[in-house]
Amino acid sequence: QIAFMTLTLFPIRLFFAAFMMLLAWPFAFIASMGSDEQELEKPLSWWRKIVDILLKAIMRMMWLAGGFHWINVKGRRALPAEAAILTVAPHSSYFDAIPVTMTFASIVMKAESKDIPVWGTLIKYIRPVFVSRSDQDSRRKTVEEIKRRAQSDGKWPQIMIFPEGTCTNRSCLITFKPGAFIPGVPVQPVVLRYPNKLDTITWTWQGPGALEILWLTLCQFHNSVEIEFLPVYIPSEEERKNPVLYANNVRRVMAEALGVSVTDYTFEDCQLALAEGQLRLPSDTCLLEFAKLVRSLGLKPETLEDDLDKYAASAMEMKKEKVDLKEFSAYLEFPVSHTLESMFALFDENEDGIIDIREFVIALSVVCKPSKTLETIQLAFQLYQSENGTITEENLAHILKTAMGVSQINVTHLFRAVDEEEKGEITYDDFYRFAELHPHFAEDYLYADQMGAESGLETSSLSAPNGICTDFSPENAEDKNKALQKKLN
Repeated sequence: QIAFMTLTLFPIRLFFAAFMMLLAWPFAFIASMGSDEQELEKPLSWWRKIVDILLKAIMRMMWLAGGFHWINVKGRRALPAEAAILTVAPHSSYFDAIPVTMTFASIVMKAESKDIPVWGTLIKYIRPVFVSRSDQDSRRKTVEEIKRRAQSDGKWPQIMIFPEGTCTNRSCLITFKPGAFIPGVPVQPVVLRYPNKLDTITWTWQGPGALEILWLTLCQFHNSVEIEFLPVYIPSEEERKNPVLYANNVRRVMAEALGVSVTDYTFEDCQLALAEGQLRLPSDTCLLEFAKLVRSLGLKPETLEDDLDKYAASAMEMKKEKVDLKEFSAYLEFPVSHTLESMFALFDENEDGIIDIREFVIALSVVCKPSKTLETIQLAFQLYQSENGTITEENLAHILKTAMGVSQINVTHLFRAVDEEEKGEITYDDFYRFAELHPHFAEDYLYADQMGAESGLETSSLSAPNGICTDFSPENAEDKNKALQKKLN
């Protein structure tokens, strides 16, 4: 079928879809000229209403060319005065642009998108909220702009937000980012379904690329999509004050409508789990739990590396001293809370009420730089090394145990391989040279010998891109969370 469609229908569809996009460009360009915020907050003029209808019709023809012959819409779309924000999930493909072109609601997009030829003009027409990667203060500005528009009593177009923040495979709903819920205004949940027999739609951080997805989808004779507008969700007073609670409750409603589970993992957790560093995380790692606690504590991703440098410098000044919960609280400059206690418990292996602060720094380094194994190990060497710049086998065990988030690890095989002169101690330069010659040292010297026996990790899973795939399945998510609570104890 793919071979036949590639030679027949695919080129026709691709040409027609591209033609429709080019046809929409002059209308969007003319309608965008000279418009400003004050004009947007006024009712649309008669000619702009006509342009709006024409553009929606052209976009519908573009999707028709792609095989979306009919779009099943359930429920009623709320008016801007009823719900200023539309929260859409699951986000699984660039075909999720279908509800955007149907509603012409504003969206949150990267600022670079407006510079894309043709498509950038269409994007600017719907007046999106642009996020700039080069602006360190962009996140705050974006939230403020969303809040300003949401509280305009329907003067601005509705904002359509995909709160998952990334594409998933639709098997569950991951943690919602709080941006859509910070304004504290009513939102209308919108759920998407693609009930196709063969899934060529899904586009995640792994799997087929964007062009392959486009090719396979256009080779399908018909593509189905369902858009369901759920009842407007009006937040309680408690939810208005707590955007995270608000986001979780809306996610629960949407998950029930979709008939899927929820998981507290985020895209950042997936990046951590799938990192291509030399220390791939085993299935029983507690670092995913640690990463969740880091977020819950309020450490922001955009400043995490700066925080790491600060905490590492403080840990070096403490000269290997262990700290209790109160001292840990002062060290992080966070008040004692349930989250802080849970984080402390992860490192309190002996349950004696004290922890080695160096282990916290190493774990934080892995979360900050999951693919940069050697950078984390270099930092760990600086924390553990003696005055002559060396560490012992016991030190290396502490370092790798923490970096992998496991309770026990046997590093004797690895240490002896690095310590060629049998001095009983190694430097970071020794380790670096060894790692250069043996880039897969973890698999060769750690996983292969003991991980299957000691942590229950099956040998077959080592050939996978990561060792914790099962942690992301909806069926296992709840049980896994329970198992991770005190993995180091």
